[in-house]
Amino acid sequence: MIVATSGSAHEPLRLVELPSPKLRPGAVRVRVNVIGVNPVDWKMREVTFLGVAQRILGPSGPLVVGMDYAGEVVEVTPGVDLKVGARVVGGTDFSRGQRGSYAQEVVVRPDQCAELPDNVSFEDAACLPVPGATAWQAMEEFGAIRGKPGAKVLVLGASGGVGLVAVQLAAVLGATAYGVCSAKNAPLVRSLGATVFDYSTGDPLEQARAVAPFDVIINAVGSTYPGGVCRTLLKPNGTLALVAVGPGDFPAIAFSSRTRPVLGKPMRAVLEPLVSALSEGRIKPVIAETLPLADAEQAHVKSRGGKVVGKLLLRPPA
Repeated sequence: MIVATSGSAHEPLRLVELPSPKLRPGAVRVRVNVIGVNPVDWKMREVTFLGVAQRILGPSGPLVVGMDYAGEVVEVTPGVDLKVGARVVGGTDFSRGQRGSYAQEVVVRPDQCAELPDNVSFEDAACLPVPGATAWQAMEEFGAIRGKPGAKVLVLGASGGVGLVAVQLAAVLGATAYGVCSAKNAPLVRSLGATVFDYSTGDPLEQARAVAPFDVIINAVGSTYPGGVCRTLLKPNGTLALVAVGPGDFPAIAFSSRTRPVLGKPMRAVLEPLVSALSEGRIKPVIAETLPLADAEQAHVKSRGGKVVGKLLLRPPA
């Protein structure tokens, strides 16, 4: 099995050959066709909370990063409700002792796989897991916006991987979506159903105040937008969901029930409604670029730059 691995943030990702792990009871082996790149992938390589947690809870041996995958089931153990040949999408989980998804194959549990209908490509599916689960948790779990009359969602960083899914998922859940982005990306975000606040024309939070209050504000860009100001735009029971968390956010997370960190786990229960929305055309993925797995380090450089519009994908060698 070929994987992309790194010893640390200062050591570039490189391809190495590792033995394929044996399946334990209740496990599934998936041949990976496409891998989705997320900021959490390169954060696992650094001395951050995620990086430390990965080293404590994750498997021993070389660090294989990544979570999102789409591919085909090639082996199952008795009692598993998936068949060999099933097309699936999902996410790995280092807290379950699993290696990451930057590999030719992953070994996961069935509840980490959602089956794909024939009209959904592996490329489109690989755009969903972490961004989709994150947007879902922010709106469905924290915001409870489904069926709420007049619900409004504001997405800061609406042209990024999480943002582009979030503005569309808001509409799927029956809410009105508003997105903050640049003038360059405004047509794309509008085409996906959101009202746009262009940060190049003035303070977007003050622009948003005209249509506040919001049930949920999803901050996918970090400290650019002060949490205190964001909370003034919320309904009394509204939630500020932080995709990018900095040290300045810790007091609010600790002492304010209205500020929640969010990094969704791509489990089957969440992925199935997302896949259905994708299949029905209610969510349209935006692919920024597809690179070979050998260029994983280049993909991380692009992701760190914060200017990627849509989703970066990787394709492992056949």
